[in-house]
Amino acid sequence: MSETGPFPWLTLIGLGEDGLSGLSDASRCALDKAEVIFGGPRHLDLVDAGVRGQAWPVPFSTAPVLAKRGRPVVVLASGDPFHFGAGGSLMRDLAPGDWVSHPAPSCFSLATNHLGWKIEDCLCLGLHAAPYAGLRPVLGLGVRVICTLRDHKAPAELADWLVEQGYGSAHLHILERLGGPKAHVTSSLARDYVPTTGGGAPVLAAIEATTPGLPRTSGLPDDLFTHGGQITKRPIRAITLSTLAPRVGDVLWDIGGGSGSISIEWCLAAPSATAVTFESRQDRLDGIKTNIDRFGLNHRITSILGRAPDILIDTPAHRLSRPDAVFIGGGASQDLLDHLWGTIPIGTRIVANAVTLETETLLMQAHARWGGHLLKAEISEVNALGSLRGWHSARPVLQWSITR
Repeated sequence: MSETGPFPWLTLIGLGEDGLSGLSDASRCALDKAEVIFGGPRHLDLVDAGVRGQAWPVPFSTAPVLAKRGRPVVVLASGDPFHFGAGGSLMRDLAPGDWVSHPAPSCFSLATNHLGWKIEDCLCLGLHAAPYAGLRPVLGLGVRVICTLRDHKAPAELADWLVEQGYGSAHLHILERLGGPKAHVTSSLARDYVPTTGGGAPVLAAIEATTPGLPRTSGLPDDLFTHGGQITKRPIRAITLSTLAPRVGDVLWDIGGGSGSISIEWCLAAPSATAVTFESRQDRLDGIKTNIDRFGLNHRITSILGRAPDILIDTPAHRLSRPDAVFIGGGASQDLLDHLWGTIPIGTRIVANAVTLETETLLMQAHARWGGHLLKAEISEVNALGSLRGWHSARPVLQWSITR
């Protein structure tokens, strides 16, 4: 609950499937006094909002609520307004004295209480407006995930996706309208899921994976990415990610994105880390977007067509958050290094890889001028040599790293 003044004009009410009967006296009083009641159509029906009810616009916007500032207004949300609810969106434009919140048990709490799972051991995700691919980095043996889904058609889509990704043996529980008389729960293996006609929104899926997921260390197998050969190979990628040192909330500029593997693993390595990847060729940019979709990272990686440093100058500022780290995997030039050194914030980490003599020379000159650290990685792997075996050496990679 907020620290409010004497007359908060906005009341956030967490609503369960039992409707008015489950509300506190304070929530009922706020509803009685409200001039306007905002919520989804289902919420408005549950409280008999009548002519005072106003459904959220599509696409979602808080503007209609803010337009009523100073008048008694109620916003209805499922369960806890600050757990994947409208509360967080509204806070950007509200002062502490503007609002008060009366939460109910969240749908995640209702799900774990039904299943007997400890909520602190579960990963809770909002997939009602996000791709199922967001599950790919997190599913693994014994992992329990609870996620919100779009509607009653989504469980079948999710089950099909799980099977396609090799999680057909995952235990899948579909929980609909929990907390009320119309609650409906089905349980099966993902591969055995059969759509039902019962239940309805809100819809949750609880998933317990029974097979290993992706490794949690940097350096994923190359074949997980669409790349056509344009990829920072796994061992070098692991070294590069270690040097870039992603942290929670950090922003990466990935220049010469290739396959996007560096940006993707950067985001996988740290919660809420984001990336902007720049690629000068449209065909490679298309591959980057495919890989971003595959890992469900559309909301955290922005891909931009263009060659640096020109694209850095021409791209609108709102698309280029200040970087915490910059990786140069292709297209290095003296103009690019000079531009970065003159414009990026103090404290930004720069990492550049070179495989050609010309780029090696450029990075050695940068080291002589600005300092930092030089590393040469030479990696060999065993390959067939006729009927025998021999070492096959990859091109050595020179890496220059420095903190601005």
